[in-house]
This record gives sequence, structure tokens and C-alpha cells, in this order.
Amino acid sequence: MLVTRFRDAQPYTAPNHREMLGLRLQGFMKNGPTNQWVGLSQFLPGGGAGPDSTPIEKIYVVLEGEITIIINGTETVLSKYDSCTIPADEIREIINRRNNICIILVVMPYPPEVK
Repeated sequence: MLVTRFRDAQPYTAPNHREMLGLRLQGFMKNGPTNQWVGLSQFLPGGGAGPDSTPIEKIYVVLEGEITIIINGTETVLSKYDSCTIPADEIREIINRRNNICIILVVMPYPPEVK
């Protein structure tokens, strides 16, 4: 078993994200998971990501606050404990339109070049 204490989680920078602090909870570490990694994204008010896509799918689980996800011009608001899967290559934009921080658990397989 590999335990990562929250106090020891390492920050990471995600491309095309703004006003976001990411913490790596699992993955990209010695003896860590072999199939996927898990991050915690903390979006400040007005923060977000995209519009862009990745060649791998991702799962978002909202732990606190609300986040707006825009895909093909359609906006969906996710609230606490709501989740979604974004398929590979789907262009999405996410925006925190609220005045409080939005915290999202992110689960993604490793990029092909990491395997």
C-alpha cells in the first residue's frame, strides 16, 4: 500500500489552467499506481481551464463548490459530489463562476508516453 498524506501532496502545474492549484495525490511516483493518477484541483473564483482537449479521458468529481463545464456550447454545472467523464479528444472548458473555491478530484490514465 502506498499512502500519500494530504500535507505531503506535491503541487503540479497543468497546461492551459488558470487560477488553479493542483496537488498530486497518487501517481507519477515510485511504487505508485500503474494505470492512472489522481489529482486535486483547487480553482479560485474566476479560475478555469481550456478550452482544449487531451488524448485521454478524464473523470471529475466535485468535492466542494460548483464548476461550469462547457462542451460544444452546452454548459453543465456540477455541484458537490456530482461527477462527469470527459472522453478523449473532447474539447472542454471549465470555469468557476462562484465566489468560493471549487475543489475537484481528477482521475486520469497516464499519458501514452509515460507507460
